[in-house]
Amino acid sequence: MSEEALKRAEELMDRLEAARAKLEATTDPQQAVDVLAELAEIAKSVEAEVERAKREAEDAPADETD
Repeated sequence: MSEEALKRAEELMDRLEAARAKLEATTDPQQAVDVLAELAEIAKSVEAEVERAKREAEDAPADETD
């Protein structure tokens, strides 16, 4: 995994943890809905990163160690 990809993954994990903490702490239904929408956006970002990683892996030269 490239350094850039690792940094993006760490940022997504930080966002995910912050959203989880907000959801856990709220008793306001509207705020909970807002946090769930934020989680949906994070999920889209994660999916995009997974697809990017797959493309990078497919484009990488094959490891020729025997």
